[in-house]
Amino acid sequence: MPYIFVENFVRLYYEDEGSGRPLIFVHPPGMGSITFSNQKNLAEHFRVITYDMRGNGKSSPSNKPITIHLLANDLKILLDHLDIDKAVICGYSNGGAIALEFALSYPKRIEKLMLIGGFSEVCTTLLRLEFLLGIYTVKNHGIPLLAKVLGLAHGKHYAEKKAIEQYARLTNEGDLYQMYTEGLRYNCTERLSQLQIPLLLIYGARDYYVHYYENIFKKYVPHADIIYISKAKHQIPSKYSNELNAIIKAYCLT
Repeated sequence: MPYIFVENFVRLYYEDEGSGRPLIFVHPPGMGSITFSNQKNLAEHFRVITYDMRGNGKSSPSNKPITIHLLANDLKILLDHLDIDKAVICGYSNGGAIALEFALSYPKRIEKLMLIGGFSEVCTTLLRLEFLLGIYTVKNHGIPLLAKVLGLAHGKHYAEKKAIEQYARLTNEGDLYQMYTEGLRYNCTERLSQLQIPLLLIYGARDYYVHYYENIFKKYVPHADIIYISKAKHQIPSKYSNELNAIIKAYCLT
């Protein structure tokens, strides 16, 4: 299995399939690369790379306090290791914060940015409560419960639900707690105007928790494109994979 050391004693698990334009997926904390299992067939058209962030899935726990910038830097190290100069980055949910930080910190290393259910800060009551619930659950040693909830929410059938649950159970408790707290604090809204690359925002038409954030992106990144997937809620990569993959393919081929 392919691993890369991002620093002493911290190694990241990754998968690298296909060839052509590099397309890298960034998962939300607590889920791991299994989040994008249904995007693997995009390797027929692109070089598809998925990975587990430190403390998630098959990757090592962190050896230092976690910040969003640290996670973005890990992604840069992965690109360096894979000899990728520029890539299309796709971040899902709070994985979008890492993708945004990467785009803002290393603008010469990104070709296009896609955010699925993304947000540049947590400033709405519903989303803030969701983060606080996650923090409370992890603080009370509730990763098994959280893993089950993630599996039930994202899986379309029993086998997929169990696979996601089992993978989420691999998450390091201390690292996930930090990722949730840092995700709650993170705010790059005032820096969004620095984005000069193409930006595509993908939202579920029924993902009411994050619809407000479209307004923020429109204000600071007027060139951003927005697509709503009919009837979809938040779990687009798994539950609306056909629609998502068609959107990604069209966006990356232009």
